[in-house]
Amino acid sequence: MLKYSEIRKKFNINVTGPELSELAYLTHYLQSQKNGVSHHFRKQAIKYVYKLKSDSDQIDDPYFQDRLPIVWDIPFPPVERPKFTFIDLFAGIGGFRLAFQSLGGKCVFTSEWNYFAQKTYEANFGEVPFGDITKINEKEIPDHDILIAGFPCQPFSIAGVSKKNALGRSHGFKDETQGTLFFDIARILNEKKPKTFLLENVKNLVSHDSGKTFEVISRTLYDLGYKIYPQVLDGKYFVPQHRERIVIVGFLEKEFKNKETFRFPEMPAPVHKLADILDPNPDPKYTLTNKLWDYLKYYSEKHKAKGNGFGFGLTDTNGISRTLSARYYKDGSEILIPQKGKNPRRLTPRECARLQGYPDKFIIPVSDNQAYRQFGNSVVVPLMKAVAGNLVSELQRHNGQYTSKRRTISTKG
Repeated sequence: MLKYSEIRKKFNINVTGPELSELAYLTHYLQSQKNGVSHHFRKQAIKYVYKLKSDSDQIDDPYFQDRLPIVWDIPFPPVERPKFTFIDLFAGIGGFRLAFQSLGGKCVFTSEWNYFAQKTYEANFGEVPFGDITKINEKEIPDHDILIAGFPCQPFSIAGVSKKNALGRSHGFKDETQGTLFFDIARILNEKKPKTFLLENVKNLVSHDSGKTFEVISRTLYDLGYKIYPQVLDGKYFVPQHRERIVIVGFLEKEFKNKETFRFPEMPAPVHKLADILDPNPDPKYTLTNKLWDYLKYYSEKHKAKGNGFGFGLTDTNGISRTLSARYYKDGSEILIPQKGKNPRRLTPRECARLQGYPDKFIIPVSDNQAYRQFGNSVVVPLMKAVAGNLVSELQRHNGQYTSKRRTISTKG
């Protein structure tokens, strides 16, 4: 049987730069065996195979997908008998895919513009995401049951708004670079009309621009025919991290006719502590240098004198941490781990992965700096799995797959 690792090597599946659409077509084609959507990727995948001009053995046959079963020797292989389908937009490193795939879902399309994130995604799922969503024709996206999108945070985040105000730049829906990306979600919803969706963003989305941003989003989704359920959720019930995000779940009214009974999951008791995810013997390189530690202390005192709350976060390991952000790679100041007899240290990339609920078999193929950015931009996987569980249960009830009661949430990822 053919292993994916052999295909990866033979067809040069290696993300080395942005917009490698040939690899996206090929890997999406390979993952679309006998599920009715491979025709979306077939032509470009075959074109890439011929372009390589490899040896004429069976693997080089453009129709090898239908002839050779593939052994997916990757951490998170595709589901063989899927219960539903979904697409993963603004996919990052695959936090949402982990959640929905673990519930029996098959991802039929992925998009993520950052090629370092694409590299991590491929290493774990065997699929290279397509790039810039603004360049993707919504008609070419396969039909799906659920649209998932953690659309970019910066245009709506407190930090992003403050930065753009200081630079005299517009933000939110007026931001020409990212603020309109929500409307790429809208055009895909309008064309494909999936039965349900799940959107995620920073908590500040609700209050941004005196609530006008969220009002526009809500009205757009309503005009597209969806009834929405928004709620701010905190990851601290599933991992030792305070991380609040707005989650918006939507149901197509034409399908559900307002008969859905969706509820967000009740949160379990917050029993997690930071010590649970720490390595016993971290590399000394994660300990802050004297220069950096002195600077952080000076910076903190300077802002305290001005009455500001900025400063480092020396974390109680028997409690929970602050929110892990994408800027963690700079100095690690928001989550510092105290060490007896020496300077505090920052979290390791693996600890950051655990802080977001990623299992230890999740591969981190990038540098520490890129890993910090990736996990800082990601989601709390077990929290999203809890929400996904209730959403999928509602979808399956609607499809007549089963009529069981809403599931009880486990705190295990």
